[in-house]
Amino acid sequence: MSRPTKHDPAFEIAFFESLHRRCPDYVEVVELLGGLYTKSGRIAAGLRMDRKLVRLQPQNPTAHYNLACSLALSQRCADALRALHHAITLGYDDRDWMEKDPDLASLKDEPEFDRLLAKFKPQS
Repeated sequence: MSRPTKHDPAFEIAFFESLHRRCPDYVEVVELLGGLYTKSGRIAAGLRMDRKLVRLQPQNPTAHYNLACSLALSQRCADALRALHHAITLGYDDRDWMEKDPDLASLKDEPEFDRLLAKFKPQS
């Protein structure tokens, strides 16, 4: 009987970094690295990848949302709110996730965050 494979984020990061060195504009690799860096606590590296992803895909609402998350984790609330606003403008619409996303915790007490969420409430 085989043992379950253990998840090794360091191996994954090293693998995708080697791909990124060879193909720096490979969008999927940039996106994966951003997530891996952030999950492993390398917030500044994740922010660099999210910024790059936004440059590569300026009309991608999820890329802007991920940038907002990285900025919020970096305690750059004003920048995070601007990126989140831009994500919503481009079509990001998962209000439920925005309300519970732990990456956005630093924004929860900001009045602008409430205004952004209010854009999703049904109009009376």
